[in-house]
Amino acid sequence: MALRIRGQYSDSNVLLGCFIVLSTALCPAGAYLYNNRYAGDQVFRINPINNTEVQAVKQLLHNLTVDLWQPNSASLIRENSSVDVHVGRNKTQWLKRHLHQAHINYEVLISNLQTLIEKQTGYRSTRKRRSEFQYDYEVYHTLEEIQSWMFEMNRTHPHLVDMFSIGRSYEGRPLYVLQLGKRTRPYKKSVWIDCGVHAREWIGPAFCQWFVKEALNSYQHDSIMRRLMNQLSFYIMPVFNVDGYHYSWKTDRFWRKTRSKIPKYHCRGVDANRNWKVKWCDEGASQHPCDDTYCGPYPESEPEVKSVAKFLRKHKKRIKAYISIHAYAQMLLYPYSYKYATIPNFNCVESAAQNAVSALYSAYGVRYRYGPASTTLYVSSGSSIDWAYKNGIPYAFAFELRDTGFYGFLLPETLINPTCTETMRAVKTIASGLLKKCTK
Repeated sequence: MALRIRGQYSDSNVLLGCFIVLSTALCPAGAYLYNNRYAGDQVFRINPINNTEVQAVKQLLHNLTVDLWQPNSASLIRENSSVDVHVGRNKTQWLKRHLHQAHINYEVLISNLQTLIEKQTGYRSTRKRRSEFQYDYEVYHTLEEIQSWMFEMNRTHPHLVDMFSIGRSYEGRPLYVLQLGKRTRPYKKSVWIDCGVHAREWIGPAFCQWFVKEALNSYQHDSIMRRLMNQLSFYIMPVFNVDGYHYSWKTDRFWRKTRSKIPKYHCRGVDANRNWKVKWCDEGASQHPCDDTYCGPYPESEPEVKSVAKFLRKHKKRIKAYISIHAYAQMLLYPYSYKYATIPNFNCVESAAQNAVSALYSAYGVRYRYGPASTTLYVSSGSSIDWAYKNGIPYAFAFELRDTGFYGFLLPETLINPTCTETMRAVKTIASGLLKKCTK
């Protein structure tokens, strides 16, 4: 049952009402983020050009136990597709030597991961967090700051915003959602947008906040946004994987999964985009709890997934579009993820994707690929877009935002504005399409 929050404070652990004028330091002066754990770590881009090289790369990475960035599982490595991998400082020379010996082409994308981490957040001893109307949307925010901001949006925009909780995470954190839109009638068509399914993809939550800001600030003067807010409801979940996101700020910047404990294993967490009840734990998902693509002990084992699935099931007759924001790859994906097949309403969905990518391109000339997830990215089972589509939501999309690997998960704060600006155009285009009847 969704818990409504109408301007009151429902959780003593969340900072509410007004914002801190100056937050505490990220870490003491002279110290390093994450205790300097990434100093000397590097990110390689490896380019296997044939099956022999693919098998060699798989074996090398298996021997090293590395953090794969793209693709997110060694089983998905294929010829003529680059492999981005985070390698610990003690393993970089070994990998370089063996790649040279095997004559496999590679480049070092990031030569010192610690340095780039500190650049990403504009590393400074203090981070300014100003009052609500000056909230800085061009920096990354902690979970506590985002939740505090959500309460403030709910308090200051009572006619356009409704905030509620749809459940609690594994570690007991509330799962907050903002409903945006003019309350003109009770059963409007709706759009669901979630961000932060994978903890390390910080640009996701930044976009969800940006979307809310733009929707509210432009309502009076932007006729398109006003029409969308009057005729549609938007459900915005800025941080889906709250436990993992919190952990990515406090302990491990590149944590991906949830934080649930797995019996008999020291490894924690489940891939929240492999845990949905649609072709669960098949190709593109792992049964091993230590893998980044671990599907979980059973479908909807994660309370975060279960809570969202329950909400979407309850409102599926009204929800016409499901949008999940990820990074990185610069792609717009739609079903199917788990198989190479064409969805029944392919022409309408393909047209919507093409229009969205064109709108995105019009901002800064950034090119996105678009198409079925299985052929455009890779096959994966138990994904949220496949589940949404199978449960009657006709338009289900996953965005993979900037970039294509130069920064990877460490997209600088200076690129939040352009990334969110162009993505906003794409999402508005998808939403506008819902107001017209597709005849293709």
